[in-house]
Amino acid sequence: MKIFAEILATGDEIRTGALVDSNSAWIAERLEETGIQVSRHSCVGDDLQQLVAVFQEISRRSDLAVVTGGLGPTSDDLTAEAAALTLGRKTKLYPEALAAVEKFFAKRRRTMPESNTKQAMLPEGAAILDNPVGTAPGFSLQINACLFFFLPGVPWEMKKMCRISVLPAVQKLLGPQSGSIKTRTLSSFGLTESQAADALQDFTQEFPSIKLGFRALFPEIQIKLYLSGESRAELEVQEHRAVQWVRQKIGRTLISDSGASLQVTIGELLRKQQATLALAESCTGGLVAHWLTSQAGSSDYFLLSAVTYANNAKHQVLQVSRETLREHGAVSEAAALEMARGVQRLAASDYSLSITGIAGPSGGTSAKPVGTVCFGLAGPKTLTVRTKHFQFQNRKMNQTMSAAYSLNLLRELLLAAED
Repeated sequence: MKIFAEILATGDEIRTGALVDSNSAWIAERLEETGIQVSRHSCVGDDLQQLVAVFQEISRRSDLAVVTGGLGPTSDDLTAEAAALTLGRKTKLYPEALAAVEKFFAKRRRTMPESNTKQAMLPEGAAILDNPVGTAPGFSLQINACLFFFLPGVPWEMKKMCRISVLPAVQKLLGPQSGSIKTRTLSSFGLTESQAADALQDFTQEFPSIKLGFRALFPEIQIKLYLSGESRAELEVQEHRAVQWVRQKIGRTLISDSGASLQVTIGELLRKQQATLALAESCTGGLVAHWLTSQAGSSDYFLLSAVTYANNAKHQVLQVSRETLREHGAVSEAAALEMARGVQRLAASDYSLSITGIAGPSGGTSAKPVGTVCFGLAGPKTLTVRTKHFQFQNRKMNQTMSAAYSLNLLRELLLAAED
């Protein structure tokens, strides 16, 4: 049985582009993972009649709808009223919803503004969805043959409520079928989306029952496997065979067969090998350190980052010789190597990475154009240096690619240590 779903984002700030609608993308991914096919994304502003019209349209063509936004306490928050009008009903005060809103403020020792009472005014016949992290209760409602879930537009509230209320309800809606549907994500670095597609061009022939998809999450490429089977056991057999086939085709460009990013994978490898890392960053300005320390528990393996942007800092902090800087320049393999050695000594780390380059958009020369980046990697028994010429004329993209490339160099070295 196929269940078709739609996602509707509401609010003038979304309609005008003042805010980027990341909610719909997140919800779509979660629904697809459970086996629900998302057929359409829509957006509508804070207009009562337009909301009613789009609720009616969705109710006639879909089985499931997730609506975000418009549940706040202000006059332009119209979702509950529009849902009630769609059914020819009124809104009413739900005491349990009001109690939840009051509890939110009481817990924070704040007085609840009278306007927040509006958030407990929901359509007659609605089922309340608990909001443990915000003031706006959500609700679900059947409109024609479509089951609607109404969630706040605040991302962290929406995600929490989706996980605790919507996804379990979807699993129940799917019934026994939910156990035989799965999405598997693999992540890779070093291939473009088209190169990954070429490498896996025979996938459909090998696995006709598995849908293959790609997602560019710069600078990584995610490979998606959408599986369905008669039973959980059959699904697991299909999944294992498909993952091994993909691994064989793309080799060491496969970062993780569970969709983990470079920084997560690096952390796992360092922790497994009980090794430590220090960084010397110039053109990336601490981006690699930010990625690594965004992971909980990174203090197990990450020691320090020296963002030595100026030549004088490279010399004084990392002991890069003035002769090297004078003869080769800060963007050179010689400087990158001394930066890596210097920060390794400074931190007494097992491994160190250095990055020095020209991120742009200015500063390039004919000999060293924008996108020229030099990398140094020092390990217990290894000294490696590389130069790359990235083709991006965009500073942020050059920095992002440089950070990822450096981590991938380390990943390859750590994997080699395990062989």
